[in-house]
Amino acid sequence: MKLLENKVAIITGASSGIGRATAMLFAEQGAAVVINARGAAALEEVATAIRQSGARVHTVVGDVGLAETHSRLADAALTVFGGLDIAVNNAGAVGAMKPLAEISLEEWDHVLTANLTSAFLGARSQIPLMLKRGGGSVVFTSSFVGTSAGIPGMAAYGTSKAALMGLVKGITADYAVQGIRANAVLSGGVDTPMAGNAAQKEWAAGLHAMKRIAEPEELAQAALFLASPMSSFVAGAALFADGGNAAVK
Repeated sequence: MKLLENKVAIITGASSGIGRATAMLFAEQGAAVVINARGAAALEEVATAIRQSGARVHTVVGDVGLAETHSRLADAALTVFGGLDIAVNNAGAVGAMKPLAEISLEEWDHVLTANLTSAFLGARSQIPLMLKRGGGSVVFTSSFVGTSAGIPGMAAYGTSKAALMGLVKGITADYAVQGIRANAVLSGGVDTPMAGNAAQKEWAAGLHAMKRIAEPEELAQAALFLASPMSSFVAGAALFADGGNAAVK
């Protein structure tokens, strides 16, 4: 029995990195997946790979900072696959890398919208569908940045990612009794385009007790745990998947 057999999942930011790995893994584990990203061509490449594996997939191109994108995702989950059980709100942005006093309001708003407001908009559209199924799992991709450590030039990013735990706890207080489990994966450095060049990846590796950064598939496994029945009594939690980063700060 596959862990997500007969489940329907929405995954945002699915065209590359953690989102792509999560979409592929969830499909492998039996889920029908509704995947999202802004780039249509890259998203369709992921969808093609999922179809070739024999799994079910539907694409929704759009900006997660817009409420209408999440409405279209929810509508697709309902009309194409019959409902929604799981959501991985993964899309986000690093934004401008500057000391706080040099960040413009527009740059601040961009990062908060991409990482925090998008998560709120996603959950607001996803939870009503999950309630109709008797519950579900909402997973957010957070970070050690802003939670266990600050990094120079990343105040906006860290603020937005740390605030996701407030959202997780609020959803838990509101909906856990109705079967909605909200949790976050707190990622360490991951080998994705967002991680920068080779020198930057090497620097990031040194922050972790394991002295390496993760492969996207390792974060997808953490998301799978939170999405699946394996975590049936886990709600409102921060799951550090950070190579021991938080432990050695």
